[in-house]
Amino acid sequence: MKDKIMSRWSTYEPFYIELADKKIVDIVITNHAHSRWITRVEGEQTKLEDICKYLWDKLKSGKIAPYYRKEEEVYVIDDDLLMVVQFTEVEKETDLTGKPLYRMIVITFLGFMSKTMELRDLRTYYSWLRHSRRMTLMKNNRKKR
Repeated sequence: MKDKIMSRWSTYEPFYIELADKKIVDIVITNHAHSRWITRVEGEQTKLEDICKYLWDKLKSGKIAPYYRKEEEVYVIDDDLLMVVQFTEVEKETDLTGKPLYRMIVITFLGFMSKTMELRDLRTYYSWLRHSRRMTLMKNNRKKR
């Protein structure tokens, strides 16, 4: 998906899709993201190629948007499915103007906001998780003494 033939003979333009001021040329799905896709999204065994094709189609149609305005880690697909991504610069590749191209690494799929109410406000949910874990650790620490 990286090369698209231009109108001139023997000239290639790197193919990219823009997302949040980054030009994406490649998608990588981690093993954790693949397992989360199976458990939280599809419910059945899905090939990595099918997930990548799904994400490319959503990128092309503009259906992926940042969950928070200033953060570039959590993205929402079709205003429902949340995913955590990381961007890395592709070495030795730039667009025609010399700007860097990026690889989007999907870390995990959090699930659907329509099914899990806690995902509607991630900051509150994660602060609650941190607090409950801390309290559990403190309680376990008291038992050991």
